[in-house]
Amino acid sequence: STLMRSSAASDVYKRQVNMSELYLMVTIINRNLTKKFMDFYTDTGLEVSMTAAGSGTAANEILDYFGLEGSEKSVLFHVVTDGKWSEVKRKLSKEMKIDIPGVGIAFAIRISSIGGKKTLNYLTCGQEFVKGDESVLKETKYELVVVIANQGYSEDVMDAARKVHAAGGTVIHAKGTGAKKAEKFLGVTLVPEKDMIFIVTKTENKNDIMRAIMDEAGFESKAKSIVFSIPVTDTAGMRLMEEIEESMHLTNNNT
Repeated sequence: STLMRSSAASDVYKRQVNMSELYLMVTIINRNLTKKFMDFYTDTGLEVSMTAAGSGTAANEILDYFGLEGSEKSVLFHVVTDGKWSEVKRKLSKEMKIDIPGVGIAFAIRISSIGGKKTLNYLTCGQEFVKGDESVLKETKYELVVVIANQGYSEDVMDAARKVHAAGGTVIHAKGTGAKKAEKFLGVTLVPEKDMIFIVTKTENKNDIMRAIMDEAGFESKAKSIVFSIPVTDTAGMRLMEEIEESMHLTNNNT
């Protein structure tokens, strides 16, 4: 029986260590390198991405020190498993020379939850992923809800979110890839032009907000939204938002 218990424990341990983590990988590069990096990511199996324009704010002497050319940037977003991140990180150094000044940076942020199995399969298409329990950092008071919607429908997303006490969001215009994968995994056709909406909310409200967006601005709507969340470890300047959310909550309860 001891041997059986040991074997069972070993089996549980194996299942635990084989569970994958999901990350939002963010790459910031000089804009003239965008195509080169997009081709590189496609070659590594990352066909689903969002690309947004950005601007650097470093002083000229800092730009000169790091060999950077101007402030025109591209910000690339991909969802990766921990195994894919390890592979990409290694190749970014070896093949793309990202450690050389003037190329760019990449970093990964853990994702805590994704709205629906179809969305999960779409964002991780081709990556080996074993789903475990929802990842939530202990004592995390806030979460960042990230919504990717067809451009022009950000208000539809926010209307749905406000019904469940979301105070507001920030919109970034982006260009998406992976239309063929969307047809395969989501059963819908997605246009390249996207809005990325970032909503910071209390952790206790996150699931309601994600569900409302999925129900009212999801695949069956013109917005065709994809939604996932990222734990926020700390915040500042959130007191007013808390007051607004509390006020909205009381108003809704009294009507």
